[in-house]
Amino acid sequence: MLDVREITAGYGAEPVLRDVSLAVADGEIVALLGPSGSGKSTLLGLLAGLDRPTSGRVFLDGHDLSTLTEDQRARLRAERVGFVFQSFHLIPTLTARENIQVPLELRGEDGRARADELLARVGLLDRGHHYPAQLSGGEQQRAALARAFCHRPRILFADEPTGNLDAANGQMVVGLMVELNRELGTTVVLVTHDHELASRAHRVIRLRDGAIVGDSVH
Repeated sequence: MLDVREITAGYGAEPVLRDVSLAVADGEIVALLGPSGSGKSTLLGLLAGLDRPTSGRVFLDGHDLSTLTEDQRARLRAERVGFVFQSFHLIPTLTARENIQVPLELRGEDGRARADELLARVGLLDRGHHYPAQLSGGEQQRAALARAFCHRPRILFADEPTGNLDAANGQMVVGLMVELNRELGTTVVLVTHDHELASRAHRVIRLRDGAIVGDSVH
């Protein structure tokens, strides 16, 4: 699903990432673990094609991101990639149901039935008509997770998905992510500094000072 070859990010004597290479298999859950400033979020942005490396190449589901235009990369993300962020990034003027429908509507599809299916799956069917400001943090993140899975992405990128949640809501979101990975076969790459969250992954890649310092399979 991902093939990363000697990528470097940033200029000067201390780049953010230094000659990072890794591969992620289809259906894996991989946690990128490390302290603040280790390069985790930078690496995630490069893997998703949101940014370009200074050098090296990233292949996402067989596509060499370095050969694609910005529009082509955006289209690839819309078709095959889901995102979950620490700060939820729900559209405040849309209800939870409408937020979940967005990825399918951008593709010209009717997402109402799929949105209701996922609202039920994440325990929010009776909250679908609420706006983000009317939802708790845990409910917002569950809605964001449902939105990320709405179009059945091949890969999900999650950046500190439990960072703004209490322990109980964090465990619920992680449990849902693991279950959806198992049911749909979606590859998951998540950034975290939470060792408990990382323990739910199939594999943990540890970063420090812009380099991979550990890669272990659970």
